Amino acid sequence: MNLDIRYNPMNPRASQLVKLIRPFYLGICCAFISLLLSMACSLAFPLAIARLLDATRMTGARRLVDKWAILLFLIFTCQAIFSFLQSYLLSIVGERITSKLRVQLYSHLQGLSHSFLNDRRIGELVSRLSNDVSQIRSLLSGTLVSSLSQVTLLIGAVVIIFAISPQLSLFMLLTIGAPLIFFSYFFGRQIEFRSVEVQDELARSLVIAEEGLYGFRVVKGFGRESYEVMRFEQSTGIVLRAASQLAAWSSSFSALMVFSGFGAIGAIMWYAGREVIAGQLSLGMITGFLMYAVMIAGSLVGLSGLYGQLRSAIGGVQRVFQILDIAPEIVDAPGAVTIPPINGKINFENVSFRYNSGTLALKDITLEIRPGETFAFVGPTGAGKSTLLNLIPRFYDPTHGTIRIDGIDLREATQLSFRSQIGIVPQETMLFGGSIKDNILYGRLDATEFEIISAAKAANAHDFIMQLAEGYNSPVGEAGMSLSGGQRQCIAIARAILKNPRILLLDEATSALDNESESLVRAAINGTIIGRTTVIIAHRLSTITAADRIAVLSDGRIAELGSHDQLLQESGLYARLYDLQFRS
Repeated sequence: MNLDIRYNPMNPRASQLVKLIRPFYLGICCAFISLLLSMACSLAFPLAIARLLDATRMTGARRLVDKWAILLFLIFTCQAIFSFLQSYLLSIVGERITSKLRVQLYSHLQGLSHSFLNDRRIGELVSRLSNDVSQIRSLLSGTLVSSLSQVTLLIGAVVIIFAISPQLSLFMLLTIGAPLIFFSYFFGRQIEFRSVEVQDELARSLVIAEEGLYGFRVVKGFGRESYEVMRFEQSTGIVLRAASQLAAWSSSFSALMVFSGFGAIGAIMWYAGREVIAGQLSLGMITGFLMYAVMIAGSLVGLSGLYGQLRSAIGGVQRVFQILDIAPEIVDAPGAVTIPPINGKINFENVSFRYNSGTLALKDITLEIRPGETFAFVGPTGAGKSTLLNLIPRFYDPTHGTIRIDGIDLREATQLSFRSQIGIVPQETMLFGGSIKDNILYGRLDATEFEIISAAKAANAHDFIMQLAEGYNSPVGEAGMSLSGGQRQCIAIARAILKNPRILLLDEATSALDNESESLVRAAINGTIIGRTTVIIAHRLSTITAADRIAVLSDGRIAELGSHDQLLQESGLYARLYDLQFRS
């Protein structure tokens, strides 16, 4: 896995970074100019000190000392002003870039296909959205600022000391530069590798924490609090070991750089002392030279540490761009048409579907669902019911065959145009944080208060909502946990009704409910399906006895097709399922 993001027109990582920061060039340029001016003031300081010391030995020393002291004060003032400007501007730019990237990444995740999100652990994606994007912020607004400062100081100081003493300058660069190059190359790759490892393990740890908190009812129901703590503790222990290894490499790198830097300063002082004794340099010049030497050594040591931070941050950058590089599997075809208001006719033409794992879920399905018809799919677990339902809103594309709505191939239409006319009530109801009103309003964001209440009444939700302390403004809790299963499903149905879809998809909407809640939801469904094409996946056959037609799936094929009464008379698979369910 290549983690190199140095600028190269052929390097996609570099081009992505350039594209990301391009809108902020003005702010970056202003910050860079302020940085250069601030560093110029820093570079002028040792030279001013040297001149001040030499001035004490000249005629009219007091006036010259006063002059250089005033100049030093002005240098300090300008340095403070420019330092503030560059730090503030780059911090603001870094925050804006981070915000933009976080929105871009979240938008990209929302646009990825159902298969990608279904196969990933949400905690890992959240880690990339938070921790890894923050790495980019530190790279752009922290590491970058410090690196530019140190490079500017280094170049400026090298130029000045070469003007003072070329021989001493060469001696200094050899004693400092050689160890820096060697240690940076050796340690940099290890630090980068360990940093990526820490980020990966941290993401896994967050996944475990999210699962334990989200499934707290199961955890407490089985008395597995200690087990979950143990899982999280083991995971964080792995993170700790990886972070300790990273800290060991980073600390060793910094320690060696400090040793090399100060060792070189000692050697320079020995060499410079000989130059002073030989009369080649004045005391003021050697003082200034030593200050520049300390500045160079500090810059090199600082750059070595920043190099480690840079290699560490690259790991986070890589993980973010790995997600951004993933293309959605389901995309609008070039020239895709916008489906006009539909009647609700659905055709499956020789449809087969195979998952990426290789499992063949559907085999040569040919079926027509008429406009306004209530159509149900039943069958044993693994027969392909949910897969068939997921093909209608084009969460997946058929491996073979075609699905048409009102005669239009779904692959030739824009996803938004037909999904805007489809309502879905899943088996596992998802309610968002906020109030009941907010969750119903999700079906159509511009709906009026009257329309919201009408949808809730149609879904048998209005009465229990009004019994809550805050009515429609009552909070639903995390994922709707403050409501019962039947209440959550009724709100989900109200959300679908508010959308007023021509096609309604119900994915085992009552399978997880008790009898009382099932009756509540079934009444809501019966009032919802009137005048719509409704496709139902049913586990409880009592919910679909009134369906116009029922397709019985077995091993990915349609084994039987007919009304409830017709299928019972055939005494086939449906009759056996019905007999087993009601006899039990």
